[in-house]
Amino acid sequence: MDRVHHCRKVVVLLIAWRVKFMGRVMAKDLEVAIVFADVVGSTQLYDKFGDTKASETVAICLDIMKDATYQFNGTVIKTIGDEVMSTFETVDEAMGASVMMQTRISAEGKKDNGIPVSIRIGCHYGPVVQEQNDIFGAAVHTANRMTSQAKSRQIVISGFTVENMSPELRNQSRQIDVATVRGRLDEVALFELVWQPEEATSMLPTIEWESKGRKASKLLLNFKDSTVEVSDQRKSINLGRADDNDVVVKGNLISRIHAKIEMRRGKFVLVDQSTNGTFLQDVQGQEVLVRRDSTELDNEGTIGLGRAEEPGSSLAIYYKTIE
Repeated sequence: MDRVHHCRKVVVLLIAWRVKFMGRVMAKDLEVAIVFADVVGSTQLYDKFGDTKASETVAICLDIMKDATYQFNGTVIKTIGDEVMSTFETVDEAMGASVMMQTRISAEGKKDNGIPVSIRIGCHYGPVVQEQNDIFGAAVHTANRMTSQAKSRQIVISGFTVENMSPELRNQSRQIDVATVRGRLDEVALFELVWQPEEATSMLPTIEWESKGRKASKLLLNFKDSTVEVSDQRKSINLGRADDNDVVVKGNLISRIHAKIEMRRGKFVLVDQSTNGTFLQDVQGQEVLVRRDSTELDNEGTIGLGRAEEPGSSLAIYYKTIE
């Protein structure tokens, strides 16, 4: 009997090992748009309206979130209490579903017999590992962080997500803040997708996607005795006081990761991610303040982090675009 029991134990262990091994083999790497949507203030709903009415309202919201996911070819990964986690192949599909969720749930809360209810949504586009019916990876934490930064009726997305949007959706996005994310050394730019028609119509685009003039092949940044080049070989650099930036500038008004410069289709775009803003001065002496916003760099001029810097200042960064 002991031998039979031992054999059965070995078989069970082999089966468990096979299941675990097969799960790992079936794991695959994907790049997806991850959406978290949750009901705002659900605890207060239960306190104010009672368990039955509140649970019915939350269930309606969850159904709307899941249905919107399916409508835009998404996959519902799981529901966690009053929250739905979904994935989409493209950012535009994720945003379409997010807008549908907000629109339908806002209408639900306005019904005569409905109780006021709203949701908040966060999204990040990035690589994940899929194992069976779940996903894992740093991108999931970033998407969850976007949700925690969102307020009622907001759709908050990361800067990298904006970069993977269609131009039409980019024009409905505006940078609102920066945030730290667990497991990441750099800060993440926070954008809001303005989904309500009246706000989207009146909102000015935060990023100028059309070129101001000639296209340049590279941009040179000169700071003290060093020169950094942005070009096809190196399309993005960071500026700030942290030592791991490409251009390190120390100062009390300078954020750890203050700004970045990116090459986008022959244009060079400065994206401010700081508290105090980035100051630009062209060769004619005209000054522009960019604060949690973006602008195109053209020709040549001076960049000041946190404050305006006159040419010749020890903290002035010089830029020049070259055809």
